[in-house]
Amino acid sequence: MSGSYPPTHDRVNRPLAMLANPSLDDIKRLLRDSSSIAVVGCSPKPYRPSHEIADFLIDQGYEMIPVNPGHSSLLDRPCYPRVSAIPQPVDIVNVFRRSEFVAPVVDDAIAAHAKAIWLQDGIRDDTAAQRARAAGLIVVQDRCIMRDHLTLL
Repeated sequence: MSGSYPPTHDRVNRPLAMLANPSLDDIKRLLRDSSSIAVVGCSPKPYRPSHEIADFLIDQGYEMIPVNPGHSSLLDRPCYPRVSAIPQPVDIVNVFRRSEFVAPVVDDAIAAHAKAIWLQDGIRDDTAAQRARAAGLIVVQDRCIMRDHLTLL
């Protein structure tokens, strides 16, 4: 997609409505009440933010489940090619994919009956987010789960 990033207008040049994130109290509640977090785009490289944050989530006591089709294991855990392949329920799907690749991940999270989708800093897709909300998922966009955890809990 050409133009600004993230897109501010649709294909016929109408401004996109920016979906608001949940309140900080609701985000705090989501983090406090969740136990399993799938990290989509988890990297095997320790210097990548997805790896660092996945490791942080483990240290905080979450069941971190890596999702990356190129690996069978990451951070000493089984790695899955997509969220819907995870054999147990997932509370939060934390996404480290560019905005233009978010829609299929959101659809997969909906199919997997996840409770929430969390798009990391700089990542948003309001159209996919609206689909997720319509399906009953909590949606957080353009926020760092680690920073929010450190700040709110």
